[in-house]
Amino acid sequence: MTAGEGNQLISVHPNDLKFIFELEKQSFCDLKVVNNTEHHVAFKVKTTSPKKYFVRPNTGVVQPWDSCVIRAVTLQAQREYPPDMQCKDKFLLQSTIVAPNTDVDDLPADTFNKESAKEIEECKLKVFYESPSAQGNSEDEGLKSSTEQSPDLNSAVRQLKEERDAAVRQTLQLQQELDFLKRRRQRRNDTGFSFTFASFVGLIGIMVGFLLNLSLSSPSTE
Repeated sequence: MTAGEGNQLISVHPNDLKFIFELEKQSFCDLKVVNNTEHHVAFKVKTTSPKKYFVRPNTGVVQPWDSCVIRAVTLQAQREYPPDMQCKDKFLLQSTIVAPNTDVDDLPADTFNKESAKEIEECKLKVFYESPSAQGNSEDEGLKSSTEQSPDLNSAVRQLKEERDAAVRQTLQLQQELDFLKRRRQRRNDTGFSFTFASFVGLIGIMVGFLLNLSLSSPSTE
């Protein structure tokens, strides 16, 4: 029985294990186990690679219509990528009905033994590796799709961009006008200075010429 089939004692969400694979880092995956019955259900998690994963809790009892979360963690950080990011590891989740108020520490050793008279259900889970970039792309696609489904948001974004562009254009125009006024004022200052200096020099020239004419026109006293 797989995790997606109905009429089972418990259901698992998601129905497979997806680990974000990064070199030199441990990764984990959470599973939600839901009791679909009015009975107390015990579960046990097994894996084909017990030395590779740490699962807690690997055994437990879920009360009627209740749920719990199982976390699987890689024990060792991987030093190289697997071929084609493929993983052959598998998990098996066994479940069976137990007596009410049964504690996990009180479960008999043969609780999940198939040879016992109890009915034991099994749920097989596959393991998949995902790269961080793939996860980022899926998040971007989700954001893009949500944006596409929100025309009001698109309109607001366009309006903000238009207001930003208008503010930039206005700032550039004000800067150009300020530079023009500075250059104009500078030219005025330079012209005023030249005219004053020329007038002063002309006045001195007139006075010098007048004195020379006066000295040359005065009679000599011999």
